[in-house]
Amino acid sequence: MGMNREEIERLIPHRPPFLWIDEVVEISPTNVHARKSLDPDLDVFAGHYPGFPVLPGVLVCEAALQAGALLIATLEPNPDNRVPVVGRFALAGGQPFQADTAGAVRSLALRFTLPDGEEWRTGMINIPVFPVNTPQNFHEFLVLTSPDPHTGKVDSAAVGAFVAKHPETAAALKILGSHPFTSGFADSPYYGLNAFRFVNANGESTPVRWWIKPDQTSEAGNAATTDKNYLFDALITQIHSQPLHWHLILIVGQPGDPTAEAASSWPEDRKQIDVGTITIDTIESEDTSPIRDITFDPLVLPAGISPSDDPLLNARSAAYSQSFRRREGEQKSPSAISTEEVGK
Repeated sequence: MGMNREEIERLIPHRPPFLWIDEVVEISPTNVHARKSLDPDLDVFAGHYPGFPVLPGVLVCEAALQAGALLIATLEPNPDNRVPVVGRFALAGGQPFQADTAGAVRSLALRFTLPDGEEWRTGMINIPVFPVNTPQNFHEFLVLTSPDPHTGKVDSAAVGAFVAKHPETAAALKILGSHPFTSGFADSPYYGLNAFRFVNANGESTPVRWWIKPDQTSEAGNAATTDKNYLFDALITQIHSQPLHWHLILIVGQPGDPTAEAASSWPEDRKQIDVGTITIDTIESEDTSPIRDITFDPLVLPAGISPSDDPLLNARSAAYSQSFRRREGEQKSPSAISTEEVGK
């Protein structure tokens, strides 16, 4: 992020001829890179090393201090250890114009921007386990569960054979079949599914998973609702009414807990820690927000969090990268949820 002259003058009181910054090339919570172009005919060069113009050191210091003042001006007080977060609500499945349904798998992806400029990105969905454990099995499962383009039907016998061959999928589908779906985005929990490792200053690592628990009251989904975008319409109304809150819960693994099996949960007696509250208080369409151009790559992690040996993590990262490259080469179409709708 940079700054032009107008933006600079909004933040510090200095003005020409004593403003020694023309632009800010880049600024972060810990660093600032500023630039000043100097005219060799400036009065300050007259008599100061004639024939060899050198900016007086006191003015070099002044320029550096003005840059520092800009850096300080961009920092916000953070007595409560808050960090900014942006998120994206979506329906899983990759179909941008699919209708909202009570049983649709919903996702919430988040990007936390830490005070030192690092980012943490995580994508979560509202089901507690994934159907498979490996990218290869996921590809096969997707192919088998997709309707035949000619008949419009799924080959149930082939799906049954796959499930019989993969007991982890059978167990996951049983869990998913009994998992209750809430009425919308706001009252839904979201699960990270994959395992990661928290690494301390001594290099000791602890396996963890995370999920977020809503403060909003959970209600049963309404299967009779027919409005195509009712899930998003309800979310828009709720955020316009009041901020929404979720608690970020860490599940602490124990030695021997599998870290490469997204199709299963860890035992229920594992320690869970409420590490903070996620607050979402504004909403806008992807047409005007930065979210469309963010990949919620699960491997974008801050210092202290490392990926586990779960093979789905690398597959997700590669798929998200490929998706982003393809989208960048396409003309951006209007969002299915319009800016006007968000603003109502």
